[in-house]
Amino acid sequence: MTPAFSGSSPYCYSNSLAMVLGAESPAPSAIEVLTGSPFGAQWAEGALPHFDPLGWDPDLGLDQAIDLLGWTCQRTSGDDAAEAIGRLRQASRSGPVLVGPVDIGLLLHQPWSAGEANGSDHWVVVLDVDDERVLFHDPDGFPFATLPIGAFAAAWNSQLVECAGPFTMRSEFRRVRRVDVPAALRSSLPTAQRWLAGGGQDERPAPRGAVGAGAAVERLAAHVPAGLDDRTRGHLAGFAVRVGARRLSDASLWLAEVGAPDAAEIAGLQARLLGSVQYSLVAGATQAAAATLQQLAATYDDLCDAVAAACGT
Repeated sequence: MTPAFSGSSPYCYSNSLAMVLGAESPAPSAIEVLTGSPFGAQWAEGALPHFDPLGWDPDLGLDQAIDLLGWTCQRTSGDDAAEAIGRLRQASRSGPVLVGPVDIGLLLHQPWSAGEANGSDHWVVVLDVDDERVLFHDPDGFPFATLPIGAFAAAWNSQLVECAGPFTMRSEFRRVRRVDVPAALRSSLPTAQRWLAGGGQDERPAPRGAVGAGAAVERLAAHVPAGLDDRTRGHLAGFAVRVGARRLSDASLWLAEVGAPDAAEIAGLQARLLGSVQYSLVAGATQAAAATLQQLAATYDDLCDAVAAACGT
């Protein structure tokens, strides 16, 4: 039996939500699957490719996971920097606050930060705000990190991060119904199937010219041999492939747990295929990467059908 993956992954919002929910939280791997992130791929011209569903983003995924787990919270955004920091200070007095997106390029406590906004979204858990600094857990490996208030506000207000609005935070978490993790995962399957079919959330239309699932991966496979620009190649090799493979590995684990063995097997195959692209991208083996991506593209319809069958549809 193949062991489940355990190790470092850019699961910032899932790890942050797990910290906020505390002892009653499921594993971050289950939270990630409940967000819907493993069930698709998306790419629009002029944007970066992602191995998550067309029209999906982490802010939407968090709302989905929180609701499926039987929790509610207060989500707020907007205001100017001073008002937002005041809101954060007040909320942190009652408990940890899930804050994000913030621009990871402006998180100056990270030694590799360039101090310039780059539009890469990130989530943290704020513990306290005093007159000078913000105290927070950064799931990127920095417990009890601090930043001056102005620096934290700048990262929180970056105009390059497209997910959600500026100064978005979630606080006052409260359980409203008891839901065990397998039940929450089973309840998530119809939405997973809709994500795979390209219709997950009607209220957030996909970007113009965007394609999803197998079509998105086919488009990527066609572009790889001709040569990717540095930004796209760096994004794939440094983030998108490894987080996508981890998501699919976790989906396989939890689909098997809730009695969807066919879907679990396909997701496991997808994880292996996508994970094997990592070396090819780093080594510049473009033909091998393209061939593997073509194999991956052909599996999305199968996964959609298998998830639909597990839902009884």
